[in-house]
Amino acid sequence: MKKSDLPFGSEFSPSQISLPQILELAENNSGDWKAFEKDVKNEYFESNKTSDYNKGKLANNAKLGMIAYGIINRDATFTQFGEKLFSIRKNEKKLYAELAKHILLNLHGMTFTTCIQDMMASGEAVNLTTLRKGLQNRGIHYPAGGKHPSIMRLWLAKAGVFHGTSWRVNEDKIEEVLGISTDAFVELAEFGDEQKAFILALANTGVNDWQPANEIAKLASATYGVQYPEKSLPKLVLNGLEEAGYIEKKKTTTGRGAKPFLVKPTSKLEQEIIEPLIKQIIQQSDPKLHKLLKRPLIEILEEIDSKNRHVRGLALEALGFKLMMLLDMKYVATRLRGQATGGAEVDLIFESDRLVYSRWQIQCKNTSAVSLDDVAKEVGLTHFLKSNAIIMVSTGKIGSEARRYANKVMADSNIAIVMMDGNDLDLINTNPPSILKVFQREAKHAMKLKQLDIT
Repeated sequence: MKKSDLPFGSEFSPSQISLPQILELAENNSGDWKAFEKDVKNEYFESNKTSDYNKGKLANNAKLGMIAYGIINRDATFTQFGEKLFSIRKNEKKLYAELAKHILLNLHGMTFTTCIQDMMASGEAVNLTTLRKGLQNRGIHYPAGGKHPSIMRLWLAKAGVFHGTSWRVNEDKIEEVLGISTDAFVELAEFGDEQKAFILALANTGVNDWQPANEIAKLASATYGVQYPEKSLPKLVLNGLEEAGYIEKKKTTTGRGAKPFLVKPTSKLEQEIIEPLIKQIIQQSDPKLHKLLKRPLIEILEEIDSKNRHVRGLALEALGFKLMMLLDMKYVATRLRGQATGGAEVDLIFESDRLVYSRWQIQCKNTSAVSLDDVAKEVGLTHFLKSNAIIMVSTGKIGSEARRYANKVMADSNIAIVMMDGNDLDLINTNPPSILKVFQREAKHAMKLKQLDIT
């Protein structure tokens, strides 16, 4: 069974226990987990109308929740974090803020809150069913039916990170608790591997004064396995980090030969904040995916005709992603964006494990028509990508030669090719569930082409 990325919290909930009080119970029974469970049972679950055995299970769940949240060890002794909570237990505002900080930094809490914000921005309803899918798209797993996100939201709400009983995130409170905004978290996620590694290496030195950038790059290479072309270090890494406010840089004025840059961290780059955030980001799925998750379909379709080629390219990527998400496909990777065409095409790869495993290639083209060559290129790649299905999406038309070629491929192989044109996109934009009608139409067409001659 895959391990949950969110902490188990059943019965360790602010709606069931008092955090200051249960901390005192842990202190009173330090090292004796049986005695601790007994006191928890007597204090919180004795009045439950259930068997004594079940009351014991509830108390055990509360203990396991404290372990999962990193507050106590298995023998009911405090962790270092638990000792800190115990020392401030009488100041509840400070207590809950400290727990929220721990959740946000070390228990995927920032991924959790940004996922919810992205879902709301895209107009998607947030509930336990949709949230589980949203978190899966970010590489965060927890068991089906688990209370994990509900308990996490309740603890964060105690610190004001959520507004009351709603799923609405209080961004100002996150910045107050961490000293860093959710925008900065998204910004970190969008940095390249070289920039993330450079930040971590610089933070790990613990030095706040000027240091040679090339030495930090060497440290990052040795520690995190990334490579830095020396001559392009400023362009590849330093300029972006300086613009984002994480470092200051200056050119050295002494010595012979090429003058390396000197760098030093700003107050924004705090090791105790940045390091756990970047480690949290690294465990997620492709950060490029996150921007696409918050885009409503109507907005994407409007931007496909933008004069800005970068905007067009992102809109095409978002279109492909949204179409496949409507069918609950699992995102795998962005394979290719056609730089030479000004962002006119993009290829995405999705998978599905429903009933049988399948891999899907999807290409979106912002051109007047899909040609035979466009389809042939995708068919040729199926051998290398081991794909079962191709989806060709055009904001214009599907050319007649392209359709005839697709028909021939489907008749002679096990590949399915789905064709969607501008009219289909207009229909889906008006009524998103109508994507099923488009796929059903294409499936019936493929079935006719693949009929077996059993006479």
